[in-house]
Amino acid sequence: MIVIFILLQCVQSICQHHQRSIIRPNFIDMKTDIQDLTDIKLFVDQFYGKIQQDELLGPIFGGVIKDWGPHLEKMYQFWNAVLFGVQGFKGNPFARHAPLPISQEHFDRWLILFRATIDASFEGERAIDVKTRAEVMSVMFVSKLDHMRANPGYKIL
Repeated sequence: MIVIFILLQCVQSICQHHQRSIIRPNFIDMKTDIQDLTDIKLFVDQFYGKIQQDELLGPIFGGVIKDWGPHLEKMYQFWNAVLFGVQGFKGNPFARHAPLPISQEHFDRWLILFRATIDASFEGERAIDVKTRAEVMSVMFVSKLDHMRANPGYKIL
């Protein structure tokens, strides 16, 4: 009788363990889609942390940005407007980048870091959308920079 009791306890213990692992999956590795400003702040902070450490991009950004706080705030507003249509971003991103010594190589590196940042924490439609929008911006910026440099009288509006 004692053996049966101990056996039942073992079976119950094993069942409870398996139920817990079924009921409580490991959420540490689960990714979700970009959902709100909190997620934007997460990826912007991570991304610009990578930018600051990057051998190619770090010196360019570091040469222009002395206080990262206002720049990060502006990027939160920018991506919030892009992804969620939230008003508040004011600025001309191209005009800020036009005087910098940047080319296709820099935008390629920017995209590698951006995609890696998004992919590390997010998956879903909005994560795909933000990467696509970054790619479109990159193509547009390089095209406008090439045009501007080929036409010295070109005015940025």
